Amino acid sequence: MLGNEKGGSGKSTTAMHLAVALMKNGYRVGTLDLDARQGTFSRYIDNRRSLVEETGLPLPLPEHRRVFRSEAAARAEAEAEEETKLRTALAELGDRDFIVVDTPGSDSHLSRVGHTNADTLITPLNDSFLDIDLLARIDREGRKVLAPSVYSQMVWEQRQRRALSGRPPIDWVVMRNRLGHVDAHNKRDIARLLDQLAKRLGFRVAPGFGERVIFRELFHKGLTLLDLRAERSGAPFSVSHAAARQEVLALLDAIGLSERAEVSL
Repeated sequence: MLGNEKGGSGKSTTAMHLAVALMKNGYRVGTLDLDARQGTFSRYIDNRRSLVEETGLPLPLPEHRRVFRSEAAARAEAEAEEETKLRTALAELGDRDFIVVDTPGSDSHLSRVGHTNADTLITPLNDSFLDIDLLARIDREGRKVLAPSVYSQMVWEQRQRRALSGRPPIDWVVMRNRLGHVDAHNKRDIARLLDQLAKRLGFRVAPGFGERVIFRELFHKGLTLLDLRAERSGAPFSVSHAAARQEVLALLDAIGLSERAEVSL
């Protein structure tokens, strides 16, 4: 599951690359969009399906579902409806080997229930003090962790719910996105703070994706970096793209997917 409470962090891009990597290894993959109103993940998959239909490219496609928030006026009724919709979608994807889930960039009951069902939670985080605030409150000097954030508290609560139901704990991975290519002082300070938070909040830190135009360019085609050598993909492959693809592979390795199967590209 891809989750945080901030838009623009790369959740949908990461979700799509993970889904394609798994499918290229022969796994049956389901995808689930809990941010269905915004629908970035769903549009990415729709763009991919359109490309396949128009070109005949042999690109793997996941079994996709969308879950919309309830419009019921009463809170209890809305929450019950959302839980039913989520259970139905998960049941429909129950024969898949993996389900990749994208969540809203805001707090909601649907997002919370989704987190409870996550075996692995990946939180993309832009490499800045502004985004560190997603995980915890930091002092004005940017050196000391004062308290967990609302989002970190929510993840802890969902971990508790899983424990009470006898399910394995959530493997929480924080992914450092948009890393600068220069080892700046700011970059080192963020690494130090994340190390403190990892020990306090119980997550692992994984390498993420750099600030590369290619990720935005591939969206409207429904392609990922793992597709670029497919015949007639219409997307050139450059040295920069090769470097970006290595970032994807490094993430797969960090979250343990490369141990289950080698990603052959």
